[in-house]
Amino acid sequence: MSDPVVIRVALVDDQALFRSGLRMLVASQPDLLLVGEAADGASSVELAAVVHPNVILMDVRMPGMNGIEATQHILAAADARGAARPRIIVLTTFDLDEAAARAIRSGASGFVLKDAEPAFLLSAIRMVHSGSAVIAPSATRELFDHFTAGSAKTPPPSAFDSLTVRERAIFSQVARGLSNAEIASDEFVSEATVKTHLSRVLGKLGLRDRVQLVVFAYEHGLAG
Repeated sequence: MSDPVVIRVALVDDQALFRSGLRMLVASQPDLLLVGEAADGASSVELAAVVHPNVILMDVRMPGMNGIEATQHILAAADARGAARPRIIVLTTFDLDEAAARAIRSGASGFVLKDAEPAFLLSAIRMVHSGSAVIAPSATRELFDHFTAGSAKTPPPSAFDSLTVRERAIFSQVARGLSNAEIASDEFVSEATVKTHLSRVLGKLGLRDRVQLVVFAYEHGLAG
């Protein structure tokens, strides 16, 4: 029997008390291993290069180098080394402006609200490690509406016209924050079929994951 997979986790937040809570949460799980902590963005870049975490919980707003810049530096450094990129989950709040969306566009794998249920955060760590992306469902519309408020929506690129009717339906449902299981139920197809269509949609639009799809939808006025 093969050994269970242990996910290496790093914490980045300038609030020591909040890090303490995350530390205890991560330590309570047999499949998670805390490999380091940082209190600011610059330190997190150095930390990631030394401890090689699989997943980083990244506060988006910190003094000095913020979470967006840190995300960019960490991913660029991994690329330069030819190493696997860590998955980065942005920790955000309801009243955050476009910062979380900018972090996602910079390569983060999603965002979770700081007041999320512990079970949701633990699930998010495991999901991004497996290659999925995570968006806090209750915050999706509020965050991206704020992100695009007051700015003109740009027309979607010509690649959007290449989507089939079914692919557009999948696109719309993902943009609304539905899971693969929920989409499968609505479309009367299997989850495997949903995954296949979603993969084609991402490929045609040049998007990395469903989080970038949501950003794309809101930027181009396609999230209705």
